[in-house]
Amino acid sequence: MNDLSDTKVEIREVSGRKALKAFIRVPWSIYKNDPNWVPPLIMERKDALSPKHPFFRHAEYCAWIAYRDGQPIGRISAQIDKNHLEQQETMTGFFGLVEAPDDDEVFQALLTTAETWLRDKGMHNVLGPFNLSINQDLGILVEGFDSPPYIMTGHSPAYYGPAIERCGYQGTQDLLAYGLDAKDINIPRVMQSLLTRSADRIKVRKFNNKQKFAELESMRDIFNDAWQNNWNFSPFTPEEFDHIGSELLMVTPKDFIHIAEVDGEDVAFIVLMPNINEVIADLNGHLLPFGWAKLLWRLKADFPKTGRVALMGVKQKYQNTRFGPALAYVTIKEVIEAGIARGLETVEMSWILEHNHGVRNIIESLGGEITKRYRMYEKSL
Repeated sequence: MNDLSDTKVEIREVSGRKALKAFIRVPWSIYKNDPNWVPPLIMERKDALSPKHPFFRHAEYCAWIAYRDGQPIGRISAQIDKNHLEQQETMTGFFGLVEAPDDDEVFQALLTTAETWLRDKGMHNVLGPFNLSINQDLGILVEGFDSPPYIMTGHSPAYYGPAIERCGYQGTQDLLAYGLDAKDINIPRVMQSLLTRSADRIKVRKFNNKQKFAELESMRDIFNDAWQNNWNFSPFTPEEFDHIGSELLMVTPKDFIHIAEVDGEDVAFIVLMPNINEVIADLNGHLLPFGWAKLLWRLKADFPKTGRVALMGVKQKYQNTRFGPALAYVTIKEVIEAGIARGLETVEMSWILEHNHGVRNIIESLGGEITKRYRMYEKSL
């Protein structure tokens, strides 16, 4: 326990079920008056933080709760991803899952605690927030506070970014969310011509659930190849991708997932997820008494009008050829059409790195407009 008596803030390490429950519940007090916050599913949060989650096979983690007058008022985690250290050849640890009231003393106490833990384990820098890795939720919302977040994206009060900066952090990377009107998407004429000329070489198929594990492994291979030179890339392990794949497939129609081939080789894929935040917003985090069946029933009874392209990729060897944009356009086209058939009206594509002008140009050519901006922060230890 780290007792910062001069600030009347007490930091306690999370240990045991009762503390984990309190840790998960902290956001309820932070966002109680925010109409755009969507309470996360408590079952999902417990799974993500369980020692059995495949992320923890290559990562270590610690979490803390800030208390004032005996009441939990904030939280934070720190984690070291060994795969990330090896991939990036760095000594950078992460902070994440940060939530706090509009109080610099609380932010300072939480961040200092995470920094100390990382420094004691040999880290030279801290980067975040990662909740818990780059392949999960990340970033602090700095623009776009006036609408609810889409599935698997975050929401933050406007004071978070400035408070973190006052603790000595600097913004190091912005991630963008684009919104598209599904029915107004038109592929540029020059790209339509290219797709026509490439039709004999490019084939697109929807996800084949009868070959689920082979399809997931193909998607993982494409993703890890496509993004290997991206900012702070960390590869998906087979176990991680199977885990996230099982979650995706539970709520995502198979025609919302497409894989593209060039000359018979799988080289691109895309996943459009229905925005389940639409159907869980009023559940206050609870799926009981019927568990996941309750969510699936709601999705069937009232399918969301919005969706999010959460995963996509084109293998590197095609990215700088005429096939690169063609593969992106054709896969986007397929899932958008599948979405429209189910009543989808708006699609978010996120997150897009601010400097990834190739992908940004493709999205903007389809009519996409920036709707939200998330920021990552870094500090030397």
